[in-house]
This record gives sequence, structure tokens and C-alpha cells, in this order.
Amino acid sequence: MSDISSHRGSSSLLVADARTKRRNAAEARFRSYGVAAIAIALIALVTLLISIFGNGASAFRQTFVTVPITLPAETLDPSGNRDPAEMAKVTTIGYGNVLKAGVTAAVREAGVVPEGMADSDIAGILSQEAPAQLRAMVLENPELIGTTVETHVLAHGRIDGFFKGRVTMESAQRDSNVTPERLQLAQAMTEKGLMSSGFNWGFVTMPDASDQRPEAAGLGVAILGSLFMMFVVVLLSLPIGVAASVYLEEFAPKNRWTDVIEVNISNLAAVPSIVFGILGLAIFINFAHLPQSAPIVGGLVLTLMTLPRIIIPARAALRAVPPSIRDAALGVGASRMQTVFHHVLPLAAPGILTGMIIGLAQALGETAPLLLIGMVAFVRDYPGGLFDPASALPVQVYNWTQRSDPAFVERASGAIIVLLVFLICMNAIAIILRRRFERRW
Repeated sequence: MSDISSHRGSSSLLVADARTKRRNAAEARFRSYGVAAIAIALIALVTLLISIFGNGASAFRQTFVTVPITLPAETLDPSGNRDPAEMAKVTTIGYGNVLKAGVTAAVREAGVVPEGMADSDIAGILSQEAPAQLRAMVLENPELIGTTVETHVLAHGRIDGFFKGRVTMESAQRDSNVTPERLQLAQAMTEKGLMSSGFNWGFVTMPDASDQRPEAAGLGVAILGSLFMMFVVVLLSLPIGVAASVYLEEFAPKNRWTDVIEVNISNLAAVPSIVFGILGLAIFINFAHLPQSAPIVGGLVLTLMTLPRIIIPARAALRAVPPSIRDAALGVGASRMQTVFHHVLPLAAPGILTGMIIGLAQALGETAPLLLIGMVAFVRDYPGGLFDPASALPVQVYNWTQRSDPAFVERASGAIIVLLVFLICMNAIAIILRRRFERRW
């Protein structure tokens, strides 16, 4: 009895020995490593978001020139019939002359023109897209001809950059596209209300523009192209992916062939996306002769790339359904197919939908396979269907980053913001669907 008492007295559960202290210290270090890793990841994420939003938020604001313009009938409608087909024969050169005369008259009447500034320099504050904007407005409403209307057209990209801090008086002295006098004129016009900045809806709706008109470049064609491609991906990958998952998990015999299929599916999920682009180029364009830069080809390539990323989480969701559900259904007389489609598949639906939307989100941000099938081409016309030329959001970002004008870098960051909004919406839908269809057992 005394031996037991003396042994118990040598150590106590209330006092940590050296070994326990080392174990607790190791646990504390591991926790600190985890907290540090999370902190580093959050700092990197915040830094990235600040960089993107700091550079791209200004793309959603644009500088416009607002002046009264007289639309002479003898120039814009020589026949006098007010027929849009005949009026369309007047090119943007004619509208440019009208716009130049109206802007020059307005700023000289306001008394804001720097001394000795020529009319051609005054017209240099306008974007090269401005005559096309005026022409589109007149062709849409021919009754405007012969009247004086308040026009709202784009200012030159360097003028817009001046108000956004990209262009300075010092840099304008070395820039062939702008002069300090034009910047002074822009400041004076802003004070007189002839120039202002506002939300740039054209950035979301207008097509891409040439290197000389960065202020007119928009995402309209790229957004439509991405939507068409996602339509093809959903239409093909969802039924094929779910059907393959159900067969492999519920009906396929466990033998050598199914093992080979499972290994190949896992390997395809890890294949670089550019390999799928090469496959699409060889099969869909060179062999099937489908048109380049078409959403149908991009959708087919992204479907091949997305299928393994849908099948794997879908199988995991089916595997997560307890075997007791299957046993209970079979026990009351349900067939194998009734068990799967009436009980197992509805319970696995949240996981399947989540995996599908995450796979679609990954496909939406892919660039490499789309570059190989020609979707990097410059496209001005809006696609009317799956076989018309189009671009895509990630490709448009890549395209703009390759151009030298800083305004395109701003627009590339703005396009990334739009892409992030799409991805956030898709992930939010995944969360909503999972909570909506989730069942407890």
C-alpha cells in the first residue's frame, strides 16, 4: 500500500511532466502554423483583389463630351427622303466633319479655347468612335436631321486617362496622341459642363475596338460568346456526366475494364487544359471542319475538359449516400433503377449540382484551349448563334494585356472584375441549390 502511495506521489495528473509539455508545445506550434498559413493566404487574396479593383474599377467610368450639334440635311441626307438605307451611304467621315464643326463652335462660344489652338487640335479631344456614335444615333432616328441636338459622345482615350491619373501634363509633352493644350482645354470644358465623367455602360455592351480607340473597347461580344459556350457545356456535360457517374457507381460491374475507365477519368482531370485545345483543333476544326472562333467549338472543347471534373464529384456524392437507403428501398420491393432514381439520386443531387457548377466555373475561366481554336481573333460583330465568330471573357483579358496602350490594361482589370462577378454568382447558385435540395437522413 505504501509503495502504491509513493508511486502516485511521484507524479500528478494536475502537473504536466516534460513529455506532456513537449507534446503541448508541438500542438501549439502546429496551430500557429495553421493560423499563419491562413493569414498568408488571406493577405495574398486581399492584395490580389485590391490590385484588380484598384486598376479595373476606373474601366466602369468614362469621360464624355456633351455639346449641341447641328445636323445639316444637305450633308447627312442629300436626297431629303429621310430613308435610313440612303442615309447609310454617308460615311463616318461626313459625320466626323459635322461633329468637329459643332464641338469647335461650342468650345469657342464658351471661351475656353487656349490661345492659338487650331480647330484640328480642338477636334482631337474626341474619340475616333465619336462619329460612329453620332451616325448610329441619326440612323436610328432620322427625324433629328435638320435640328440641333445635345450629343453625348466619347472623349479621346488620352483625355479620359488624364482625368483618371494615367496622363499628366509632363507625359503629354512626349506623347504624339495628345498635347498639354488639349488637356488644358479638357479641364476648362469640364468646368463649363461641356465634358463630364459617368458610368460606362459601353464597357459591358460594346464590342472590342482597335488599338487607336481603347476608350470604345467593350465586353459585349465576349460576354455573349461566354454565355453561348456555357450553354453548350451545360447541355452536354450535365446529362453525360451524371449518367456516367450513376452507371459507374451503381450499375457497372467491378472488373478490370471499369478500373481502367476510373483511372482514365482521374488522369483526364489532371491533364493540362491546353491539351484539350489541341484535341479540339484536331477533331472539331481540322477533321469535322467546324468554324474557328465559334462558341460551338469552344463549348465542345470545354465539355471534354469539364466532364472528368463533373464525374468525380458526382460519384463522390453518390458514394456518400448511406447504403441503408439502398437496402431499405430494395427491401420493400423497389427495383435497382427505382432505388437509384427515386432515392439515391435525389439525396446526392446537392453534391452533384455543386460539383457541376464548380466545374462550369473552372471552364468559364479557361483561356489556353480557346486560344488554340482561334477565339483570340478580333471580332466586332455580335454573335447571332453558336456558329458565328465570337470571343470569350478570359480570352478578351489576354488580348487586352497584349496591347501597348495603358487604357487596355485598365480594361483588362475591369474584365477580370466582370469575370469574378460571374464566378461569384455561379458559386452562390451552387450554395443555394445545395441548401435547397439538401436532405437529412
